[in-house]
Amino acid sequence: MGSKINQLLRQWPSGNVATLRWLNTRGVDHRLADKYVQSGWLERVGHGAYKRAGASVDWFGAVHALQAQLALAVHPGGITAIELRGYTHYLSLGARAVVLFGNPGTKLPAWFEAHAWSRPVTLVTTGVFAGTEKTTSTVPVDEVDLEVATLERAALEMMYLVPKRQSYEEAYQVMESLTSLRPKAVQHLLECCTSVKTKRVFMHAAERANHSWLKHLDLSKVDFGSGRRTIHAGGRLDKKYDLVVADPAQS
Repeated sequence: MGSKINQLLRQWPSGNVATLRWLNTRGVDHRLADKYVQSGWLERVGHGAYKRAGASVDWFGAVHALQAQLALAVHPGGITAIELRGYTHYLSLGARAVVLFGNPGTKLPAWFEAHAWSRPVTLVTTGVFAGTEKTTSTVPVDEVDLEVATLERAALEMMYLVPKRQSYEEAYQVMESLTSLRPKAVQHLLECCTSVKTKRVFMHAAERANHSWLKHLDLSKVDFGSGRRTIHAGGRLDKKYDLVVADPAQS
């Protein structure tokens, strides 16, 4: 048993949760995993998930396990992704919930949901970005590599959550900092996104911020739908996008 556990611990990525599926691929079934727990080599994170004894693991090590070991199509998105990419340093984040995005029907394992991470984690499932090409890339978070939404996708995800789960005022503040979005990536997302409200709010905020990348977009190819959308009742009407939204300068 000694040589197998030593080999296992050498292969264990720093800061990562190990699922039973990952252990199985290394010849460790649940009975042997239980022995390792009893012997003090491993500790349970929850049913079917483990960490090295004495190791500290957090939500990002668990999300890595979801992505790399369980092949769940989830990723940090919205303002969480923007934060991880270093664009929200001026905001008061505190214990803000980590936002994961997943496809419709995606469910997180019970061990993940039951564990007390340093920050609450919420999962948003939606198919409004289903037609997009790969819109995540790897970001190191405390030595753990995560697939995180690109800035362009994260910006639209953030606007998707306005106003019920994300304030427009804060989203606009973040949008002001996004001066280097790639026009080609934005164009692709706008054409593929099926949420009319998301696209209108994104463009309204981007145009208020007067970003230079806007001039490279071809909005004639984007379906902005019809009918008024109201983000803030009693707000100001943006006639171009038929969108009622509060003026962030006065909110």
